Amino acid sequence: MLLKQTHRRLIILGLLLFCFMGFSQNNKQKALENRRQEILRDIKMFNALQSENRSQKQSELSKIEDFNYKINVLNNLIKVTNQQANYLTREINNNQKKVTDLRAELKQLKADYAAMIVKSYKSKNQQSRLMFLLSSEDFKQAYKRLQYIKQYAAHQKKQGEMIKAKTQELQEINQDLLKQKEAKNALIAENRKTQRELEADRAEHQKLMNALNKRMSQISGEIRAKQREADRIEKQINDIIKAEIAKSNAKAGKSESSTTFALTPEEKLLASNFESNKGKLPWPVEKGFVRLGYGRQPSLINKSLIVERNGVLIATEKGAEVRAVYDGVVSRIIMIKNAYPVVVIRHGNYMTAYRNVINIRVKEGEKVSTKQVIGDVATNPATGETLLSFIVYKDSKTQNPASWINHM
Repeated sequence: MLLKQTHRRLIILGLLLFCFMGFSQNNKQKALENRRQEILRDIKMFNALQSENRSQKQSELSKIEDFNYKINVLNNLIKVTNQQANYLTREINNNQKKVTDLRAELKQLKADYAAMIVKSYKSKNQQSRLMFLLSSEDFKQAYKRLQYIKQYAAHQKKQGEMIKAKTQELQEINQDLLKQKEAKNALIAENRKTQRELEADRAEHQKLMNALNKRMSQISGEIRAKQREADRIEKQINDIIKAEIAKSNAKAGKSESSTTFALTPEEKLLASNFESNKGKLPWPVEKGFVRLGYGRQPSLINKSLIVERNGVLIATEKGAEVRAVYDGVVSRIIMIKNAYPVVVIRHGNYMTAYRNVINIRVKEGEKVSTKQVIGDVATNPATGETLLSFIVYKDSKTQNPASWINHM
């Protein structure tokens, strides 16, 4: 009895494990497909922006940055489609095994059913069911024989239904196999097309790099000049952030030398809500891609040069609107010499800065809500590029915006 219970528990555990693995694999496939669709949308948007700016004289540095982005995105697409194809291969192999097992099971069921029908037919010829019942020695035996006849008939019916169900299951698995093979072939074809596109982009990238290498000293000078300009603007923003921190502490009667905001209860709640939405905040523009990432990293052109960015540089379409990524208060609108304005929004002890904004629609001290339009992204008249610099601060320290913005 104990052995039977243990055996039953093992079977149930095995079935639950099989169902969980199947559920987990389906979720993984769904997640991969969602990721693939996201990458395809990114590529479509990137190509649209490239087409929009094609008539403009884009700088060589910008071209390299765009090639770098496109190559990375295509590599990610190839990686994801390879993962999908591998999962499909495993599913196809599992289904083919199921087909083999089901065919063997169906064959055995049909053989058992045929033997049962033959036995039933012979039994019917030898003596009728009535005689079988009447030949009983007493009522109890007759009742048992009647129950046996009913059970035998029910078993026959059950066997027939089981054969029908297994046949249906086999047909469905075969149909799934065809669909899975078609999906896998489509992914393989897409990967080959992506590989060809990637190779073409790499060749163009290398061609451009070869041309730049001939005048590397000049290009390196341009990179340093761009870094100095970025440092100048970011220093102005940082000084204003520190001044805002000092003002909040002075208002609260605390030391103005503190490097953190003195928060009111309302500001603490706002900061807590902002923090709880980490990784889920909307993009500051409706459409765009990150051309340059956050932090210290080697230059894409001269690896010996280190460039540092306090935020991310987002390429977007002409006329794109800038949106607040979360509820807050417009802390400052900074007018910068030889550059477009910066809008700084405070979210408790967090701040978001939006640089390169024109047609500003908000004023200092104004409360704003998530996705509220605060202005437009400026377009460089010489290159046709529409770029927004976006920075996230916690007190006076910068944060990686990719950690805060959904799918950045």
